[in-house]
Amino acid sequence: MVLAIDIGNTHILLGCFEERSILFKELLTTDKTATDLEYAALIKSALEFNGASLDAVDGAIISSVVPQVTANVKRAVERFTDVTPLVVGPGVKTGLKIKIDNPAQLGSDLVVSAVAGIKEYGVPQINIYMGTATTFSLIDKDKNFIGTSIGAGMGIEAEALSSKTSQLPNIAFETPKKVIGTNTIDSMKSGLIYQNAALIDGMIDRIEEEYGGACVLTATGRYASLVVPLCRHKIILDTDMLLKGLIEVYYKNL
Repeated sequence: MVLAIDIGNTHILLGCFEERSILFKELLTTDKTATDLEYAALIKSALEFNGASLDAVDGAIISSVVPQVTANVKRAVERFTDVTPLVVGPGVKTGLKIKIDNPAQLGSDLVVSAVAGIKEYGVPQINIYMGTATTFSLIDKDKNFIGTSIGAGMGIEAEALSSKTSQLPNIAFETPKKVIGTNTIDSMKSGLIYQNAALIDGMIDRIEEEYGGACVLTATGRYASLVVPLCRHKIILDTDMLLKGLIEVYYKNL
């Protein structure tokens, strides 16, 4: 069994694979103060809740955009299995041709998402990730990673609204019945959901215009399933894209 772990700014996505088949996945909270033992306990609990154990782990791969957490998660796996996790970064084989100014600056989450997107859905492609940040990555027809647009994610937007204003409360991430709300809660829900759908449609138009042609459109991330159905473009929703990319990179490096 192979552990695939993506460490994000807010959450850690944990997946377990047999070959290339996902057995299960869990979401953990990213805690920059947690020790390797605390992360080991979380991973152990996630496995046991799904009928697995650390003894069954014979491989592991980690992608991370939180360097201070990476080392502790890596040590957590090493302490309680016989495995040294592969950490996605410079020197790791991905098969992705990165054409940005400084390839070392590209987040490993964007790398593995692009790897999965290319394998599963083809090119040229706009690969959208909706998590702590909302990103649009362009992969051209020759499978070159051309670049990215990065903006604030929906969680940050919602937190900013409630913390920086006096009269706007915290709200649940739900789709309101109408675009124009008639009360504060529905109006805020519209702003988060429908405005982000319009943002995605508008960005797709601009990226395709700049690229000079239509692209395959894919989306992943914890907010994608809320927003993608409301977009006017046909976007492939794949909530397992990061995990699929991780396992693909793992097997490229055996």
